Amino acid sequence: MANYMVFDLVQEITRLDGSVYDELGNIVMNGRAEYAAEQNFIKQVRILKLNIPHSNHVEKVERYINDHYSDPGFSIKRWEEWKKPPEIQKEMQAILNDNRLG
Repeated sequence: MANYMVFDLVQEITRLDGSVYDELGNIVMNGRAEYAAEQNFIKQVRILKLNIPHSNHVEKVERYINDHYSDPGFSIKRWEEWKKPPEIQKEMQAILNDNRLG
């Protein structure tokens, strides 16, 4: 699979309406999110935890994201929030709990 995304951090994204959500990412994706904030696609991004363990929960979320979304590259024109079904949301919550963030 081209441009398979590997996640090793948790970041908090603040939407333009002020609501927040947590997302997996990596340093490159965090840079894109910083750019998105500068372009007013999102309000802000903040890294909550670096170098998270690559657990089964992370692998499941990573697989889902890679199967349903593509790496946006560096020429983003908008912010795409990765929507997750309930079973993937549970995996995300487990990641937050494992990393003492949830």
